[in-house]
Amino acid sequence: MISATGVRRSFGGVEVLRGIDLSVAPGELVTLSGPSGSGKTALLSVLCGFDFPDSGTVTPGPAAWSACAVLPQSLGLATELTLEENVALPLRLRGLPVGPVADVLAELGIADLARRYPAQVSFGQQQRAALARAVVAKPSALLADEPTAHLDAVSADATIGLLRRVADDGAAVLIATHHDAVHAAADRVLELAGGRISSGSRRTAP
Repeated sequence: MISATGVRRSFGGVEVLRGIDLSVAPGELVTLSGPSGSGKTALLSVLCGFDFPDSGTVTPGPAAWSACAVLPQSLGLATELTLEENVALPLRLRGLPVGPVADVLAELGIADLARRYPAQVSFGQQQRAALARAVVAKPSALLADEPTAHLDAVSADATIGLLRRVADDGAAVLIATHHDAVHAAADRVLELAGGRISSGSRRTAP
């Protein structure tokens, strides 16, 4: 479960999040819409424990990082590791087999870049590697910030397909995005404006 209750957060005296309430259930993919500067990144940072709310409660928060994966806009790939090694890192840290790495790299179309370092590939390819790292250990919750922002149409489709599969496999997935195709794949779309979230819209069956 990803949830926030009464979350408020101010920066420099400006209240960016003004009593946020939301929940994302296991198996659900929810997207967060809103103009640039509306607080989407700030909300994700609070939800995953990168930042702390001034008031209110969040789940999973910092105590559950082993079950919560994050794809930030800054990516955070280790420059001294290859893409393959970056993706394998969460598995190695938890003492798990690294076999799934090859499959998720292939699903995102970057298997041929596995032995390259981040500086040797494009930002969009780095973004897909960071997503692979986020999902490879099958987290219970996934928060992603603009996961298709630097991708072409084909790569974006592969990314959206993977995100949808992660939710269908039982994870709670929350994505901040401006991309209509990501919203179209979601179970619900929430609108963040004025520091508050509207109830949003629910996807209709195709």
